[in-house]
Amino acid sequence: MTFPRRMFLRLAAGVAALPVVSRVAGAQTQAQGWPARTITLIVPFAPGGATDVSARLVAEHMTRTLGQQVVIQNLAGAGGTTGSTRAMRSEPDGYTILMGHVGTHAVAPSLYPNLAYKPDVDFEPIGLVSEFPMLIVARKDFPPKDLKEFVPYVKENHAKLNVGHAGVGSVFYITNLLLDSILKVRPTMVPFNGGLPAMNALLSGQVDYLCADATTAAPQLEGGKIKAYAIASPQRNPILPNVPTTVEAGLPEFQTSAWFALFAPKATPQAILDRLSDALDKALDDDNTGKRMLALASEIPAKPRRGQQALQTLVRNEIARWTPVIKGAGVKAE
Repeated sequence: MTFPRRMFLRLAAGVAALPVVSRVAGAQTQAQGWPARTITLIVPFAPGGATDVSARLVAEHMTRTLGQQVVIQNLAGAGGTTGSTRAMRSEPDGYTILMGHVGTHAVAPSLYPNLAYKPDVDFEPIGLVSEFPMLIVARKDFPPKDLKEFVPYVKENHAKLNVGHAGVGSVFYITNLLLDSILKVRPTMVPFNGGLPAMNALLSGQVDYLCADATTAAPQLEGGKIKAYAIASPQRNPILPNVPTTVEAGLPEFQTSAWFALFAPKATPQAILDRLSDALDKALDDDNTGKRMLALASEIPAKPRRGQQALQTLVRNEIARWTPVIKGAGVKAE
């Protein structure tokens, strides 16, 4: 039997569409009963840091909104890319999500030549969680008394200065690279296994200065154990009101923050993404969660900066911003 060409093409098109229709129908069915069990939130860093603390705060409130436990799973390694890769390869069913940040989703593409994922392609954005302003801090007896003295001192002595960071790819690391690029210096970068060990190294005098997030630096500043030269944000932070901004202190081009955001694997159903975004939004609007965030010197994103589209735009803009900084430093991570 011979089919007319037009009929054959119609049948072929219908057969080709079947898998797509099946997947869409499956996703819709899946979304209707979601969530039916525990949701895993992968934090690609060790417990205790700013990424982990932020994740736990929003997970606690999202658990109540979604009616299922949101459990934190810490999978540290390779500047956060180990846990991010695991999340990317997870089933896109809404039961595994990721707390990514500027390092995993903006810096990693230019830092890791063999990165297993493309941040702006292989994840679905859920929403921005928080931002932590970065500070330039130093050991208590570091000679410069303010940022105006710090800049020429570092330029003159950078070859013999040690700068601590929380590992290649960490926010501490990339912020130091940004500062180096502005000052045109190359101090010795000393790695530690996380932000707290890097801060402890500063306290003990193993390193001269570092760029740290406000959460890690605040307790030591309050105790007078270290000194702060400036905070890299447009406004002063209410938790650290005596620390001048880089604009006030004379280095306005040094503006950066550690941002944290929730992502899901590519192809997670839109209905599930919307539920997750809504639950995150409710967490950020909650007074108690907000107070706990602010107590950590974290800045909660304003409404226009929340949501899926805003996060997608942020990721793309940040990749464009950090790529020349990483390439200019000539660093690669394996």
